[in-house]
Amino acid sequence: MTAALIIACVGVALEVAFTAATAPAVREGWRLKGQSYVWMFPIYALVVPFLDLLRPAVGAWPWWGRGAVYVLCIYAVEYLTGLLLRRLTGRCPWDYGGSNWAVHGLIRVDFAPGWLCAALIFERLYVLVRGLHFC
Repeated sequence: MTAALIIACVGVALEVAFTAATAPAVREGWRLKGQSYVWMFPIYALVVPFLDLLRPAVGAWPWWGRGAVYVLCIYAVEYLTGLLLRRLTGRCPWDYGGSNWAVHGLIRVDFAPGWLCAALIFERLYVLVRGLHFC
């Protein structure tokens, strides 16, 4: 539970920083107004059960191999949770519909490098919180 809470908080903080750094307001005065959604806490907390399952299998792989697996899982979770939220509430909070890189408005392929960095940060936090040895 502690690992999930820490990773969820870090995930939301990274998202707020990312949206602040990439928002149009940055170009209009550097106010750095970021945002996230309450929905994101339980979604980022899903990182822990996924790492519980994946890390024993891929933990000894090179960082880029682990990262590729993690990014694919992140995209799957982002797509499925976005689809679920869209069905439950009528819309997905993160609507990427205006991007040429979007898949059904639910994921953006061009965000893969950012998700790779986030995934490796989450993995490091997971190892630290769980008291595991990093391979």
